[in-house]
Order: sequence, then C-alpha cells, then structure tokens
Amino acid sequence: MNSQRIALFVDGASIYSAAKRLGWNFDHRKVLEYFRERGRLHNAFYYTALPAQFDDKQKRFTDALTYMGYTVRTQPLRETVDESGVSYRQTSLDIELVTDLLTGLDHFDAAVLMSGGGGFERPLEVLRARGKRTVVVSIPEMTSYELRNAADEYLDLRDLRQRFERPGYRLPSDGRAGAERGDERDTWAGRPQPVRSGDPLERLSYAGAVNHEG
Repeated sequence: MNSQRIALFVDGASIYSAAKRLGWNFDHRKVLEYFRERGRLHNAFYYTALPAQFDDKQKRFTDALTYMGYTVRTQPLRETVDESGVSYRQTSLDIELVTDLLTGLDHFDAAVLMSGGGGFERPLEVLRARGKRTVVVSIPEMTSYELRNAADEYLDLRDLRQRFERPGYRLPSDGRAGAERGDERDTWAGRPQPVRSGDPLERLSYAGAVNHEG
C-alpha cells in the first residue's frame, strides 16, 4: 500500500466501544503515523457527537484531533423520548461519514474504515466497484459479517495494540472474554459476529475521557 493514496475514516463511537472492550486506550497520533507508513495519507476524518454545551475537556479533545491532522465532523446529541416516556440522547454521523467516503473517492486509492457497523457495507461495495481498496479496522466481535465481507482487508485492533496504544491511559475492560491476546501482528483473525455499533453516549464519554494535548 506504500504508493497508494489513503483516506482514513474513524467512527469515534465504535472506536470508544472497542477501547472499552479491550481495556486500553488509543493514541490517535499513532494511528495517523501507522497509516502514513503504508502510503500517502490524503485525509483523515474523525466523527464524534457532542452535547449542545460541551466542556473544556471535550473542546481540547476535538481541538487536539484537528491539530494532529484530522478533519473533525461533529453532531449535537439529540434528546428523544420513547413510548414509555424514558428520555435518552442519541445521534448518528453515518450520513456524514458515507458522504465523505463517496464524494472524495477520486482523491484516494484506499479507504480505511475504523468501524464495525454493518450500515457501511454498501458504500464499501461501491468503492470496490470503482476499483478502490477497502480496509476495515475493528475487533471481530464488534464487526458485522456484512461489513467484513465487503472489505478487501480486515485488521484486528488487538493485533495493532503495540502500534496504537496510548500507555498510561487504560480504560477499564468490560470483562468480555478475549480482551487480551499475546500476538501483535497485522493479520486476519477471528470470526466476526454481527453486533450493534457503539453507543452515542459512549462517544461523548470518549471525548471527555481522553485528552490528547501532548
């Protein structure tokens, strides 16, 4: 992939959910470095939800991503009331991600999607039909079968721990089996199981939990 132009698309909610499951945190600068080693990084997008009034930590987080070189896309969290009268907040940046993915396809040769959501299956198939290489980065238990089937290559985040981890900023694991694994290499690994992508409230928590000022 060294001679290819690469575009990176990071689903913040999905990545935070993966970090919680793995029990270790991501250094987003290292993520950029990793893919720069594999080609010419044309652009890197990061998608995250924010409350209408976000605090200093959240602003520092999004500012830091911008300074690192990411194009940050945000959406406000929206409050919804279900049939039982329970209020909850939600949002989705899937449309923004797919729009960037498809409108920019003339400017990259390979698209790297850091997400496990099955809703991105068809856009990846469109890219492949246009001769683009597609790479999905996530963990198998959070990656839908349809998405993995639509990708040319799949990278398991467990195999990238040495490259992506931010030492000293561990998240508590959610206790699921297989959160740790000894081998650290770029490879196909594990059988994917369809699961729901990250919760939008977790996306918000990630913005507050991680501070990339350094």
